[in-house]
Amino acid sequence: MKLIDLNRDGGIGANSLFVQIGDLNILVDCGLNPKQIGRRATPDLAAIRGVSLDLIIVTHCHLDHIGSLPLAMREHPEATVIMTTSSRLIIERMMHNSASVMLRQKEEQNIPDYPLFTHEEIDRISRRFTGLPFGHAKKFRGKKDEIEIILHPAGHVAGAAAIEIHHKNRAIFFTGDVLFENQRTLPGARFPAGHFDTIVMETTRGTTERPLGKERISEVGRLVTSINDTIQRGGSFLIPVFALGRMQEILSIIHDGRKFGKVVDCPIYASGLGMALAEYFDEISRKTKHVNFSLKVIKELKLKPLPRVLKPGEDPQQNALYIISSGMLVEKTPSYTLASGLLGHARNTIGFVGFCDPDTPGGKLLQTKPGETFLFETANVKAKVKARVERFELSGHADREELLEFAVQATPRSLVLTHGDQAARDWFAQELAIRAPGTKVIDPVPLQTYQV
Repeated sequence: MKLIDLNRDGGIGANSLFVQIGDLNILVDCGLNPKQIGRRATPDLAAIRGVSLDLIIVTHCHLDHIGSLPLAMREHPEATVIMTTSSRLIIERMMHNSASVMLRQKEEQNIPDYPLFTHEEIDRISRRFTGLPFGHAKKFRGKKDEIEIILHPAGHVAGAAAIEIHHKNRAIFFTGDVLFENQRTLPGARFPAGHFDTIVMETTRGTTERPLGKERISEVGRLVTSINDTIQRGGSFLIPVFALGRMQEILSIIHDGRKFGKVVDCPIYASGLGMALAEYFDEISRKTKHVNFSLKVIKELKLKPLPRVLKPGEDPQQNALYIISSGMLVEKTPSYTLASGLLGHARNTIGFVGFCDPDTPGGKLLQTKPGETFLFETANVKAKVKARVERFELSGHADREELLEFAVQATPRSLVLTHGDQAARDWFAQELAIRAPGTKVIDPVPLQTYQV
């Protein structure tokens, strides 16, 4: 197998891998780097220009995996595009939202490259999307070779898949983004046990050791306790969430808590893409049974929409729970603007429930000590950290020990590290050298070609 990491900055960002198996050319994902803008945010597709691409496989619908997909499809109009049945139901809505965001950024920030694709192009290319059920073996032929592909549930978010590929007598496994634990809305990953010749594995939480007592169920309890305490002392609680997956998960947790009298009564504000996606989750739940979410959650919680205009630096003083995006407090998002008003008041709490890149405002806020000043640069607000800023271990990514166990039991000849910061990849490389000394570990340099 030949492999090239097209993510020009490495780490976590514009995730995209080009692999050649036999005479078939395959692209796995084609994402957008949320920390970059314009063409700089896309994978370097020049590395496969002139290549006849046979197949594009989408692991799941987060924008760091699909945000540049129309560009690849534009350059490779004959390539078949496959994903899970659940992802097929979500993907167009995610990409239309991305096109709308780019149009707004073009106007606000004068970015000449934007939009990278239009709403019309999304409608055009969507006819090429094919949804496959989990566990269904599908064969694809090149000029001479044939491969068989099976998509496996990867947890993480609705529709997320790991990819099992068979070519001749060789078995290759791409984990994609994976979570083995069950969520309220989604069962955990179900991977096949046993040997794989090659594993391509995510490493997101390689630097995160889960302490004793931080199991998911206890973290949910700690979140509920913190919400109740904040509301009862007259404050507001902000949970920054990813629109796909995390919002629906948190809504389900709060709904269950209310049903059993565990969560205090207060106004709950939620709006944006995550609310629109809740309807898709309801549809997936009815059609595929791979998601556990119903629109009755929204109805019974009596959710309120956010005010049309949030004023930077102003605490709305609603004594409320806010469940809004973005999950990393990215600039100019509702959670960023609201946080700029809540942070300076001790009665409030900001609680992070997912991965936060250290370079994002959310990541930087988590590193800021109480009493220090935090700058919301694009909101032109400086606030002293008086509110509680907490982190709850409810990540959508697997603990590093779980991934390591899966890798070791598969006894791969080669293992490729992806989707992780350098320190995270280094941890896996060091542990694998001890636990699986017969495995060749590859940490690919972007745009370099590897024979795996």
